[in-house]
Amino acid sequence: METLFSFSSIYLMPIYGFLFSFYLIKLLKKIIKGQDDTTTETSIIIVTFILIVWSISYTLVNIH
Repeated sequence: METLFSFSSIYLMPIYGFLFSFYLIKLLKKIIKGQDDTTTETSIIIVTFILIVWSISYTLVNIH
């Protein structure tokens, strides 16, 4: 299980960052246009933010 956590925090971190940035830009564009349907973007931003924070905290805890 620790191997899965290490893989996620090291190799998937750029993907999490890309997804967070991409959906943040989509959300901002929708807000500027005045559209109200932002639940998909908001949900993905929340999940990727949690994964980013979790990965950073896991990496910091396991530094010896």
